[in-house]
Amino acid sequence: MKLLERTEYLNRLLDVKGTPDIKVITGIRRCGKSVLMKEFVNILERDFRNSNILFINLQELENENLREYRALHSYIINHYEKEKENILIVDEIQLCEGFELAINSIHAKGIFDIYLTGSNAFLLSSDLATLFTGRSMQIRVFPFSFREYLEYNNDFGKNLNDSFDRYVRDGGLSGSYMYGNPTDRINYLKDLYETVLLRDLVKKYKIRNASELRKISDFMIGNSANLLAPNNICKELNKDGSSITNKTVSKYISYLCNAFLFYEASRFDIKGKKQLSSNSKYFIVDSGFRYSILGTRNMDFGHIYEGIVYLELLRRGYEVYVGKMYKKEVDFVAIRNSEKLYIQVSDNITAEETLNRELLPLKAIRESYPKLLLARTYHEKYDIEGISILDLAAWLASDPAISS
Repeated sequence: MKLLERTEYLNRLLDVKGTPDIKVITGIRRCGKSVLMKEFVNILERDFRNSNILFINLQELENENLREYRALHSYIINHYEKEKENILIVDEIQLCEGFELAINSIHAKGIFDIYLTGSNAFLLSSDLATLFTGRSMQIRVFPFSFREYLEYNNDFGKNLNDSFDRYVRDGGLSGSYMYGNPTDRINYLKDLYETVLLRDLVKKYKIRNASELRKISDFMIGNSANLLAPNNICKELNKDGSSITNKTVSKYISYLCNAFLFYEASRFDIKGKKQLSSNSKYFIVDSGFRYSILGTRNMDFGHIYEGIVYLELLRRGYEVYVGKMYKKEVDFVAIRNSEKLYIQVSDNITAEETLNRELLPLKAIRESYPKLLLARTYHEKYDIEGISILDLAAWLASDPAISS
């Protein structure tokens, strides 16, 4: 299998190296967390010669005896080297029952720089505060960005729009790229989707009616760019004779987000400068899931592109909200430190009516922060009344270090 060095994530790991936090690497299954940590170990071994690096993969059979927290604790303590910088990396930590007891004890001693990865059924983002008594830090790993997809496939310098069309269909979960047959790629993604739903969430939360969870998840995929509330979803699903309650829908949505299958974009009142609690958008973590689960039914490329942009903004370190400006909606308000972007996403804006509709919410914002309209323009960047019109594929392929 071809490997891609994911420089941004490796640099992030190096930035927090040596901090007292328990570093927890999270993300959807098979997004590359384990491979990333192996690359991190290679860098540590190369550049930090006075380090004692203890890398434990609990999935390997030779480490089966460490799947008990006292044994794991003793093994780690016995491999501490006093005169060196001690770094502990445990992959698939959830395979050790009671792992938090061992990790908390090691952390309390202050003798190891600690990094953990694991199945998201047992190491969900919502669990971190209760699992670890010391401070923990979450480093989110996503499927390949479009830029990484280009690099992986040696597509830089080739037809950018053809590559983008393939990326929209294939998604960024690189395990599927090993299959040359499109049906095999789709089946790989379907299997992964089923694993997260049925083996992870159903098992962790002891869900008795797995079909309800599946219906809610499928509905959210098909409505990923629409504002949703548990009540809306409940009404739609119950039209076919189901008896799902608002409470169940709300609970299952939180499970799906905690497992990194979906990400929530809540609403932000641009005029009042405050977050709103009513309705949110929920974006599937990878467009490949949309194709594998729903195929080409009810295709809306504008909505699919919106999800891709949302995930890219998260990769680039922004907090992302759905903007509300009086009765108008701005697709995204992206905030990073003192920086703020207002963004509209569209498919084809060649029709004047469509272009004006997309520009109208941005024109209504009187603030001086940058305003972007991202669409399939197939042209160089241009401006309309201070609003930057950018080709979507070109923006996604740009270096985030030097572009908005």
